[in-house]
Amino acid sequence: MTTTSQSLQPDDSTDMFRPPVNRAMRILDRAFFQKDVNLAAACIPDKKNIATFLKDLHNDVVRIDRIRPVRTVPPNAFTDQNAKCLLLTPGTRTDDESSWSSRLQELVKARQVFVIPYHLKLDYSVWSYLDDIISAILPEDKQNEIPVGFSTAGHVAHLNLRDQYLPYKTLIASVLMDKNPVIRTVINKTDDVGEESDFRTFKYEVLAGPDEMNVEVREQDCVFKFDYSKVYWNSRLGTEHSRMVLKFQPGEAVCDVMAGVGPFAVPAAKNKVWVWANDLNPESHKSLIANAMRNKVTRFIRPSCADGRFFIRTAASRLLTSNRQFVIRPKPTHTAPPTERQSPSHRPKRAAATAAAAAVVLKEPKTFSHYILNLPASALTFLPAFIGLYAGREDLFHPHTEVKLPLIHIYCFSTKSDDNKTEREKICAEISRQLGCEIKVPRKADEGETEIYDVRDVSPQKRMFCATFRLPAEVAFRQGDDSGKELGKIRKVTVI
Repeated sequence: MTTTSQSLQPDDSTDMFRPPVNRAMRILDRAFFQKDVNLAAACIPDKKNIATFLKDLHNDVVRIDRIRPVRTVPPNAFTDQNAKCLLLTPGTRTDDESSWSSRLQELVKARQVFVIPYHLKLDYSVWSYLDDIISAILPEDKQNEIPVGFSTAGHVAHLNLRDQYLPYKTLIASVLMDKNPVIRTVINKTDDVGEESDFRTFKYEVLAGPDEMNVEVREQDCVFKFDYSKVYWNSRLGTEHSRMVLKFQPGEAVCDVMAGVGPFAVPAAKNKVWVWANDLNPESHKSLIANAMRNKVTRFIRPSCADGRFFIRTAASRLLTSNRQFVIRPKPTHTAPPTERQSPSHRPKRAAATAAAAAVVLKEPKTFSHYILNLPASALTFLPAFIGLYAGREDLFHPHTEVKLPLIHIYCFSTKSDDNKTEREKICAEISRQLGCEIKVPRKADEGETEIYDVRDVSPQKRMFCATFRLPAEVAFRQGDDSGKELGKIRKVTVI
């Protein structure tokens, strides 16, 4: 390997701490990245003064990420070899007091500090991925859009490199893995999600590390394990998962039509929400069951592996006859010692009676409060399954009972604009078309129960949204419409 060592004087301060450049490098040579920097240092004989002088000399001390300002004095310093010193900023000279701050001069005059030369050695471990190593390797015409964004799933980093950076993919992956200790495998997507599979899996190539895709992810105080190559997972949706789960109340029933490995279902079940969770992908279904067991929420999750349209209809029917319940018992409390009037034998009976009185029975309701459809590329085409969903069962809902028709939370893609006004109109228009019923565009954030929520940007021209609306009675109770019962082929739809 080639080793480059550069020695810089303090007056070369512009690039003093930056790594050496090699734009011809195609295989990462870590030993190449070395640099010697000559600085001045403030030697502090009495270690008790380090914290105080570090504060006093705040503007004099080197403040650069990953470079520790406090060092052991070099062997050639004429002082105690166990003493410490502070690295001083470039431009501070050992032989020029005019380059010292007034406070540094005071400390030197009081013989509490000595200014000495310091030879700082920098190597590959010091420099960062973006600002240092990659910038020193890539050609100058590739500096404007250096790949920095990547998603992770456990120990796997998932890149989506543009064509212009493919010749440097191995370099990029190696540096990225070096600078992120939790990353052990780096992959690059070679097609669009869902291009080859309706399960939202994707083709990939391994750029660095082993081809080990069994990962563990922690989110919302839950642990998820799955094979990342066989199921869909997006860690960038963690905030959205939390936002949605917070909408569910303990004791409600939720129908998660495209549940995946359980990012909505498992945390919701942990909050004592009854979740009917479905996914067409057998691998996702298997992981969902395992994750429910792993997080001890199997009693609140009913998993299924079926077409989403079919599941919307059958889950509603099956829920009507479900009799699941869960008894929430109070945590045991310490009782007071027996008195003269209360013998010890009476205490267990009294405690049992108190516990029984305080226990709460959580019964599964007969209707869903929420439906989640998280398949942005085609979820809108599943909406006809809601037509006539409760035909002939008007007695289950308001005004016959206190129960409201369910809220629908459906994810989709659309274009991007500053205010999302056009996107809200297009999304509501498509929902209305699919249902055969007008869903009005919300004019204000707090206007009614319809909401078009901006989830995240997917690409420069594409944005992900979550549309929330209450299932209209006109749709739910419509008679004589079979449009929701046919299990057609899943089609992609982008609202544009």
